[in-house]
Amino acid sequence: MSLRLRLILLALSALVLVPGFGSVIGHIPGFGSEIPAYGELINRIGPAERQVANMVSAINFDIRGLDTLGEEFMLLAAIAGTVVLLRGQRGTDTADTAIRLPGRPLVPRAEAVTLVCRIFGPLIAVFGLYIVLHATVTPGGGFQGGVILASGTMLIYLGEGYAGWRRSVLSGWLDAMEGGGALVFTLCGLGPMLVGAAFMENLLPLGIYKDMLSGGLILIENLGVALAVTGGFTQLFLEFMEETREPAAGEDTPSE
Repeated sequence: MSLRLRLILLALSALVLVPGFGSVIGHIPGFGSEIPAYGELINRIGPAERQVANMVSAINFDIRGLDTLGEEFMLLAAIAGTVVLLRGQRGTDTADTAIRLPGRPLVPRAEAVTLVCRIFGPLIAVFGLYIVLHATVTPGGGFQGGVILASGTMLIYLGEGYAGWRRSVLSGWLDAMEGGGALVFTLCGLGPMLVGAAFMENLLPLGIYKDMLSGGLILIENLGVALAVTGGFTQLFLEFMEETREPAAGEDTPSE
């Protein structure tokens, strides 16, 4: 497609979309204004229907659960596209040698750095699990906790070096976590339909209000999101780190 044709399509798209954007922006409530109708409605139906204290989770996994499922697959597609672009012909070799730039001295890793990473790595993992498990009680959930868990894996790279990172973080497991988490979320929506219920309708015990195991099907959906986000973001980190690996014979050389 030529540049001229792309610009024409861009201009036509703008003619269609810009008026809509302007209308939406013009109807947005002013900064600081109250919209109590929506808040009161959510606060009323969330605890009654799902026994959850965190209304954000009630919105994500119940009130607008189908939208959340769409966002999950948007994340899946974005990460898959990034992996395809970065990996190229490099493959998933687990060589331990990182690229050394000419003239740059090799500074040994301080023992203090390794010690700090080994201490805080497990602590970050525990905190991430806490955020995931308390999605129905306190602010947090599968997405937030998944990002924390994925970020914690970077301490392996900082503390153990490229070799330790590459031996600990396996692409196959990350693919399974990302795809499996999205599948769990999808089945939570389609599963109830197999018995004549509505999409994402709860079929599990709701538990006790403000209890960690409250929420019914929300717990399973939240777990699926946590798996997908943890696997997806760690997969991105892996691909970025792989760009620093010394390519084996026949592999693409990372561009400078």
